[in-house]
Amino acid sequence: MSIIKSTDETFKKIIKENKLVLIDFWAPWCSPCLSLSPILEEIDKELDNKIVIAKHNIDEEVNIPSSEAVRGIPTMQIYKDSVLVDTIVGLTNKSNLTEKIKAHITE
Repeated sequence: MSIIKSTDETFKKIIKENKLVLIDFWAPWCSPCLSLSPILEEIDKELDNKIVIAKHNIDEEVNIPSSEAVRGIPTMQIYKDSVLVDTIVGLTNKSNLTEKIKAHITE
């Protein structure tokens, strides 16, 4: 699966229709957000079919970041069975992020 785009309209649908979802709240002017993108792409390939990764541009789609209390970017939220189970704020490395995601994967 490839990384999908989340919008204010599709956000709830993405979370509801997938067992495990990581939403990356980002903006094109945010350097740490841009550094995070290749990490998310690698994780997406490695954990194929175990998690859906979606990117939500906070400049283009402003309602969901407000309702989700996103205060800084990058902010990543992990949802399992439509429930928020983890939030990661700021740039992190691949191993930390993979570890956090794998904690929520049920075989």
